[in-house]
Amino acid sequence: MSDLVNTHTIQYGTTTIDFSLTFSSRKSLGISVTPELDVKVIAPYDSILEKIIEKVENKARWIVKQKEYFGEYLPKTPTREYVNGETHLYIGRQYRLKITQSKKNEVKLNGGSLTVYTSKKENKNYTKLLLDNWYREHAIRLFQWRIEQNISKFSKYKLEFPKLVVRRMEKRWGSCTPNKKIILNPEIIKAPIKCIDYVMIHELCHLVQHNHSPEFYKLQTKMMLDNEKWKKKLEMFLI
Repeated sequence: MSDLVNTHTIQYGTTTIDFSLTFSSRKSLGISVTPELDVKVIAPYDSILEKIIEKVENKARWIVKQKEYFGEYLPKTPTREYVNGETHLYIGRQYRLKITQSKKNEVKLNGGSLTVYTSKKENKNYTKLLLDNWYREHAIRLFQWRIEQNISKFSKYKLEFPKLVVRRMEKRWGSCTPNKKIILNPEIIKAPIKCIDYVMIHELCHLVQHNHSPEFYKLQTKMMLDNEKWKKKLEMFLI
């Protein structure tokens, strides 16, 4: 039989590692990382907390590597409840949500946390609104930057810088209109940069090839050799 589970935190560089601690009749301390990215520590009953934390700190590098490994195979983002302690994605990393009562209404990224300062702490819909607005504002700046970085690959085609629109779409990451406007889903800011670049390159290719013809896919592969890898990873993260 095991005792009740306790939660503790250590810091590894700029990374915060939360772990659950359970005491049991086992003779040695065990540390594991689950595919859901939970860190679990089981220690003998007579273990001293300081020694346990020291051992977890010594294994911090391994823990981070295990979380990165399992993170590559995470399923699509689950439905969010917008409560304290919930994890939210930003540029491929998970951040712990903190909701703080405040006269201000703003969102800040602090270390391993996304902190929502709100005058309506108990209102989940308002927390979601603040967070959605924060994602959209950051998406506009980030997407503009990534288009600037990727359009240079198309110099041969003398593309004009497209008009960018950031708009939530239920089943699409992006689209390119006949008048050369690129529409991007702010949700993709939750995926790694390479996944975002895949979407940028896909839509920029449409400025050259306006359909999904063999020529289009040939161009896309030319511009991003490993595009299928990042497409698959994006599908695991979103929508």
